[in-house]
Amino acid sequence: MPPKKNEKKDSGSSSKGGKGKAKKDDGDSGDTDKGKLKAATSVNVRHILCEKHARATEALEKIQLGESFNKVAQEYSEDKAKAGGSLGWMVRGSMVGAFQDAAFALQPSTTDKPIVSGLVKTVHGYHIIMVEGRK
Repeated sequence: MPPKKNEKKDSGSSSKGGKGKAKKDDGDSGDTDKGKLKAATSVNVRHILCEKHARATEALEKIQLGESFNKVAQEYSEDKAKAGGSLGWMVRGSMVGAFQDAAFALQPSTTDKPIVSGLVKTVHGYHIIMVEGRK
């Protein structure tokens, strides 16, 4: 008879464990969310735009070697966002397709240690994109 009481306690523990497992599942989906990013409707985006592939590749290499995104943007970007490449907060639907897809796929980062897209080709030229925030 006492083992039955222990079994009940174990099943009670299991049910508590079940609740714990649910929390772990939530934690797992949180880890998955970190990998996949949470859904966002807008991003605070910076970019470097170059008309020529060779120039864009050169800029990307400098960033990969550790140069600040701001510095490379001022030197290489060929658009009006030369002041560090900032485009500000942009909502989904306000950017051209490939640019938007790349921007919403990026993890937020800082200009000193940027996480950047590869070269993204649009009708405007070649972009190197980084995201500073998502909401």
